[in-house]
Amino acid sequence: MTTDKISIRVENLTKLFGKYTALDAINGSFEPGKLVALLGPSGSGKTTLLRMIAGLDFADSGRILFNEQDVTTLSPRERQVGLVFQHYALFRHMTVFDNVAFGQSVKPRKERLPAKVIRDKVNELLELVQLGEHGHRYPSQLSGGQKQRVALARTLAVEPRILLLDEPFGALDAKVRKDLRRWLREFHEKMKITTIFVTHDQEEALELADEIVVMNHAKIEQIGTPQEIYDSPANPFVYEFVGNVNLFRGRVNSGKILIDGKEFSLVKSDHMGVEDVGVAYVRPHDVKIHLEKPSDGALEATVVSTIFSGANTRVHLRRKDIGEMVDAEVPRADYGSLNLIKGQDVFITIRNVQVFTEDYSI
Repeated sequence: MTTDKISIRVENLTKLFGKYTALDAINGSFEPGKLVALLGPSGSGKTTLLRMIAGLDFADSGRILFNEQDVTTLSPRERQVGLVFQHYALFRHMTVFDNVAFGQSVKPRKERLPAKVIRDKVNELLELVQLGEHGHRYPSQLSGGQKQRVALARTLAVEPRILLLDEPFGALDAKVRKDLRRWLREFHEKMKITTIFVTHDQEEALELADEIVVMNHAKIEQIGTPQEIYDSPANPFVYEFVGNVNLFRGRVNSGKILIDGKEFSLVKSDHMGVEDVGVAYVRPHDVKIHLEKPSDGALEATVVSTIFSGANTRVHLRRKDIGEMVDAEVPRADYGSLNLIKGQDVFITIRNVQVFTEDYSI
């Protein structure tokens, strides 16, 4: 199965539901053949954007373009989009094979493919989604992950130009979600069909997507690769929403921040070059714990608790100067040499410090 790669662009897209603004004049472009995640909290507008790209909802103003063709007023069928939802909506009385074939078999006779072509296409898709030997089974005989793959094959059977998924793994347990994420990533590498999926799961977006669109309060906060979103957040909201973070308040000047009388270098700051109050954002893996005071200065802290989490140990600390909590992630190899215990006094240094003068917390 092959398909032309489709680019998507939205221009000043606005959607109102009564007095509620679901999308507020947003702009964004999605490259052809990419796997794009719409990420944000509930009510951020991500599902509304997906539904508008699909043609299920229509804009109050603005445009949607596929390969620079205006599709704003076209129906889902005219746009040739494929939709996969969280709930599989498979026909319980039909076999897996018949579920996948359904979209082709109900087309008007003049548009319908010959029976042998449909059969070959369905068998090809079942092999593609690793269910080649399950065509005779019924949905009740499948696991949740298998059902979701059947739903995906059924959508692909009608040869959509774009694939849209609305929280496709939301109804699955944690292990199945991980397995299916890995499978979808590999599947997309084979298909290269332009795909957009909605999720509120940061780990899912970072692991799966080529590009992430972070949304909040009906607006797009940032579009970028997973690495760009995680390492170079555009603003405090993105920093706090995508991954864990520690906040340190201090005074910013000349590329440094002064926290409790200690200076730390910055990798990024939005201040204007004059001394200003700022908030330093630091990921837990960029907090280093020392048993002895380093020569270049450090903050004093006390170990509150430690939590084993596989490859890393999460250490909860309380700063001695103001009593605020700090989280540190320590690799297992390093944690063994620290031998930390509850109530132990230690020193911490921070690196990869980014400062925003806007004080914001989710």
